Amino acid sequence: MAGSSSEFLLRTVSGLFIAGAVVGGIYFGGWVWFCVASVFALLSLGEYYRLLGKHVRLSRGIGYLCALAVLLSGMGGLLRPMTVILTLVLSGYAILMIEMWRRQLTGQSDGATNVGGTLSGVLLIVVPWMCIMLLRYFPTGTLILVTLFACTWGCDVMAYLVGRRWGRNRLCEQISPNKTWEGFIAGAVGSMFINAAMIYFLEQPPYPLFIIGLICSVAGQFSDLAESLIKRELGEKDSGHLIPGHGGVLDRFDSILLNGILTYLIFEVLL
Repeated sequence: MAGSSSEFLLRTVSGLFIAGAVVGGIYFGGWVWFCVASVFALLSLGEYYRLLGKHVRLSRGIGYLCALAVLLSGMGGLLRPMTVILTLVLSGYAILMIEMWRRQLTGQSDGATNVGGTLSGVLLIVVPWMCIMLLRYFPTGTLILVTLFACTWGCDVMAYLVGRRWGRNRLCEQISPNKTWEGFIAGAVGSMFINAAMIYFLEQPPYPLFIIGLICSVAGQFSDLAESLIKRELGEKDSGHLIPGHGGVLDRFDSILLNGILTYLIFEVLL
């Protein structure tokens, strides 16, 4: 019992520290928010490469340069989609050129897996963070981002607490044995409760903030499971150990990735 209490306290303290960094970045915006989002994106990418690099050959240097170019393409709130596409394509060919030289010199190459592994990290982690960064430049960007993170974290906390205490029915035991249907439902309820509370206390119209609550109640949990799937396939429990009580940075922010890109898509394209 004491161990569980100390673990929960550790998770709470480290979680508050991370939340403070995020909220501070959102509040100040500009270069501060760019730096905060970029640091979390690059740390998550590094953990992804660490996991995958144990099994396949990766061109990490090209991956990081590609990630920086993608993040910079969203600076100033103006998305440059062609820059992102060209960066990814050119990075893929750069990796293939390296593998061509390697095969010529050693008789061995890993072109397909190297390109796939290196660029999948940019696509699945850095591009979503770029979209999250861009949300700050919307007319109500501060409110959108605060709602997005609050609903995501509300979902995570409720899913963890209820699943740990009352969870009985496994959700995806072959992917994440500790996740339960009770936790999944509690997470969805937690997201919608936070969403409703923010709408009420901030005196905001339900639409379109209500959409963020819906997204975070479901999509974030599937994003969490997606990372669990990768870790399960690679035989890893956590993506890293940088955040006490939570594991790695990717473990802490896995839910926000799909939530962020869907929120950006809806607010940019559909609204």
